[in-house]
Amino acid sequence: MSQDPYDILGVSRDADADTIKKAYRKLARQLHPDVNPDPATQERFKDVSRAYEVLSDPSKRAAYDRGGDAFGAGFAGAGAGFSFTDIMDAFFGGGAGAQGRGPRPRQRRGQDALIRLDATLAEAAFGVTRELKVDTAVVCSSCHGEGAAPGSSPITCETCRGAGEVAHVQRSFLGEIRTLRPCAACRGYGSVIPDPCRDCSGDGRIRSRRTLKVKIPAGVDHGTRVQLSGEGEVGPGGGPPGDLYVEIHVEPHPTFTRHGNDLHTSVSLPMTAAALGTSLTLPLLEADLDLGPDSDTETTYDLEVRPGTQSGSEQVIRGFGVPGLRGGRGDLVVSIVVDTPTRLDARQEELLRELAALRGEESPDGRVGAPQKSMFGRLRDAFNPG
Repeated sequence: MSQDPYDILGVSRDADADTIKKAYRKLARQLHPDVNPDPATQERFKDVSRAYEVLSDPSKRAAYDRGGDAFGAGFAGAGAGFSFTDIMDAFFGGGAGAQGRGPRPRQRRGQDALIRLDATLAEAAFGVTRELKVDTAVVCSSCHGEGAAPGSSPITCETCRGAGEVAHVQRSFLGEIRTLRPCAACRGYGSVIPDPCRDCSGDGRIRSRRTLKVKIPAGVDHGTRVQLSGEGEVGPGGGPPGDLYVEIHVEPHPTFTRHGNDLHTSVSLPMTAAALGTSLTLPLLEADLDLGPDSDTETTYDLEVRPGTQSGSEQVIRGFGVPGLRGGRGDLVVSIVVDTPTRLDARQEELLRELAALRGEESPDGRVGAPQKSMFGRLRDAFNPG
């Protein structure tokens, strides 16, 4: 094979540095031993590496152009000085590790925190402001996050001289492979703390209990998480805090159940009231709030039950459900349950038999088939066929 590095890389003698680098990358991808383990290919890869070593170094290239021996003793020797960085540059295009990562900062962002908040259905529906006691990491008041005892400060690591990394060199058939690893003496920080703070043991933060006021917006549901930015754990070294998430757990209500933004409840009526019709006062969810005597918010609703109302029928009261997070408000759905008397005295039984005779119902045949649904129930099934 030609000993001319220009011929080996397939570039002209006036090629610039970028052209030489591109040619080397292309050949290195094709000939690297991990890609092509053939011995002849490995020898050619060595030649390509030596040629690139010469042409990528301005002084070596100038010496060769003046008539020097590219691979003779005047140069660093076959493959000498070829580093792991050059291989990474060929495969990933850009000097991986050439500059090193440098020391890692002691300050890092803290973790997010999660706490649970139990709320009533009314508090979740209409919003509430609560005080919470939170145990999180906060900045150490003694060292202000520095980690060093008062009056002292971190000093530069003598092992890595502040770089946070140390070089490890290994010899292989490619030459010297140089890698950078975090300094074990300073753990990659580039500095050490000779006299750590006694309160935080050099971490720059301590555990503390504090009280927060949390505003829960109206319309949240069970499992909703409210994010409080910057109220989480302070990071190591006094780094910026994470976020605090408050997860809402809504307690069961004795009267209402929630379905989306709608509230559901049921009303039991005597058989006579359902047949003749009646009116009743229905408590609203607002009745659970401490509104004070001067509030003009309605806490009850006058429900009119039409004569002949059947058990299982539903009445929808528009706009008395749960406020939505994006506006609007759901409905209150009232299910009617008709109570049939189980114990009758002689006079009551006599009157009912007279009523049955007047209506021709002494020997009813009954109605066989699926129970009839209310109009609201039929509409609901139409929109939710599953």
